[in-house]
Amino acid sequence: MRSRDVEISGLLTTFNQAADRVAMHAVRRTLVEAQAAAAGLPVRAVELPWPCSNEEYETRMAEACRTAVAEGIEAIVFGDLFLRDIRAYREQKLAGSGLDPLFPLWDIPTHELAREMMQGGLRARITCVDKKQLDASFAGREFDEALLADLPAGADPCGENGEFHTFAYDGPMFRHPIAVAAGELREADGFMFADLVAA
Repeated sequence: MRSRDVEISGLLTTFNQAADRVAMHAVRRTLVEAQAAAAGLPVRAVELPWPCSNEEYETRMAEACRTAVAEGIEAIVFGDLFLRDIRAYREQKLAGSGLDPLFPLWDIPTHELAREMMQGGLRARITCVDKKQLDASFAGREFDEALLADLPAGADPCGENGEFHTFAYDGPMFRHPIAVAAGELREADGFMFADLVAA
């Protein structure tokens, strides 16, 4: 958002239609909409059925990309850090679409990035924990220095390997904080979810 070369026109995310939540993190749509409003940006929602095959996912994402190009959008920004297979997949799917993939955080050491985000004012909560990689007790915790100190050796401090997912509720990108509470903990399919609710 601070770049003079890029103008952000919206936030793109996928929603599980059956649950009305973000497809991977299970964050409530109302919280994503509050997040977008605090950032002064519209949400560009891609609605996914449940269950959703990868083919259906790709079909719906391709349609979202065509719509974006028709509206004059030129690029999609991804927060990927170092997983080369994920980056290659995104680049392959966008090839010839009219949209350039941008990776502004690519190869920033994640220990440095986590602390830089915290020192810059980012506040977030852990919404989802992969129990195969991290203890379920991390679900609902604040993304802060104490959490970084408690992460086991080998766990990425930004959750890049899918160890955890977060919901940002305050930071320099927002006009005001979003009041959230950790809510009920729920286990499903090997993941522990903290059902964040508006406080």
